[in-house]
Amino acid sequence: LWRLGYSARLLKTNHFRTAASNTSFPPAWMLLAPYSGRIPGLFAVVKKNSFFTMPETVEDKADLELYSPHPEVRGMTLLDREAFKRTIVVPVLKVKKETVNILLKSLKHTVLQRPGLKRVVEDPEDEDSRVVILDPHKVPTFSLGEKEQEVLKQLNVCPEVSKYNLELTYESFKSEEILRAVLPEGQEVTSGFSRVGHIAHLNLRDHQLPYRHLIGQVIIDKNPGVTCVVNKTSVIDSTYRNFQMEVLAGESNLVTKVKENNIVYELDFSKVYWNPRLSTEHGRIIELLKPGDVLFDVFAGIGPFAIPAAKKKCHVFANDLNPESYNWLLHNSKLNKVENKIKAFNMDGRDFLLGPVREELSKKLPLLKEEQENSFHIVMNLPALAVEFLDVFRHLLAGEPCSTAALPTVHCYGFSKHDDPAKDIQERAEASLGTSLGGRCSIYLVRNVAPNKEMLCITFQVPADVLYKRPCP
Repeated sequence: LWRLGYSARLLKTNHFRTAASNTSFPPAWMLLAPYSGRIPGLFAVVKKNSFFTMPETVEDKADLELYSPHPEVRGMTLLDREAFKRTIVVPVLKVKKETVNILLKSLKHTVLQRPGLKRVVEDPEDEDSRVVILDPHKVPTFSLGEKEQEVLKQLNVCPEVSKYNLELTYESFKSEEILRAVLPEGQEVTSGFSRVGHIAHLNLRDHQLPYRHLIGQVIIDKNPGVTCVVNKTSVIDSTYRNFQMEVLAGESNLVTKVKENNIVYELDFSKVYWNPRLSTEHGRIIELLKPGDVLFDVFAGIGPFAIPAAKKKCHVFANDLNPESYNWLLHNSKLNKVENKIKAFNMDGRDFLLGPVREELSKKLPLLKEEQENSFHIVMNLPALAVEFLDVFRHLLAGEPCSTAALPTVHCYGFSKHDDPAKDIQERAEASLGTSLGGRCSIYLVRNVAPNKEMLCITFQVPADVLYKRPCP
């Protein structure tokens, strides 16, 4: 609801406008949203993907009482699965086993539908009969309504509802029910996590830390395929874009394999940066590229922009300062059989722009003709700092531009906590470039990082008067 309200406020206050005309977008901007990365002056808000495997849930109070673990588990820090055993009384029908299937279909809204619990169990008193468990919320008085009784009459089943002692175990409860029962009452108990191969990555709150090892084991137990749970223990290192982490449960193997947009990557999650929430953004940028284009990836990481661009037959120059990211970039290039299409560098981003990027642009741009279809793209995905690198483009090249159409397009990412994040990132980019981008840039809202923090991408062609240092007359 907060995200919807935020988007509505942007529209209501005319935050989406071209700097050149200073007029609000007409309703047609919504139709143009898919092209926001290509049309200068167009701002677009997109629905952000949430990647939470354990979402916050709102359940019926009666359901919480009925399916809550034993109260004695409150405050447990070392997981004891046996302590979660509990017996509850539920309504049941006794039916002949040949009638079970048709009864389940006829009373599908009345029988128990809870995942992890059997709806049909054997009758200990009669091997030819079965006990069908009914939903306690639908049959609270242990008696059926007239409609259900009529169905049973047609099936020749006795309508008498009996009581049955149903044993609940640790396996019967959902993750959030277990954590709600264990952690202090009244505090947030569910914890969103992102999945990176076999690793579940959490960002626990302070009040959850005493229970962190229990939380980690519960996540492993309740999520098939997860064999390692880690918790971030520090902010991201802006130099190498990784962070300190603690293994909470499971194996300590942090080398994993992920698949994004049909491309496989391998990485050491403890030493390189990887965010599964950016898969849509990676795909959006790749869609803007054409075969034969040149891509300069300034902060390439392990290659989520570089490798799919190379597979699209683009010429790729990829760089990362982190030696581990550089090595995994080389590894993943070979893994995806594009090592001959990517020139990889292990340099500071500024040195990469002043060195290989300047050299390639100086060599290729003068050869381009006005009708040249191929273009140059520069991706700068380091949201904490990338905008500060834009000053490198001031007089990066010497001479006169041969074709304004061939001027390189920059896709620069940044964070903003401003009330108007689009305006904020544009003004910061303009300050670094020393020129106005009014009417010749687009801003794309990538995702919400925190309640008051957005990640955005500003896309623009580097103006000729910024990029070129013209000789004195």
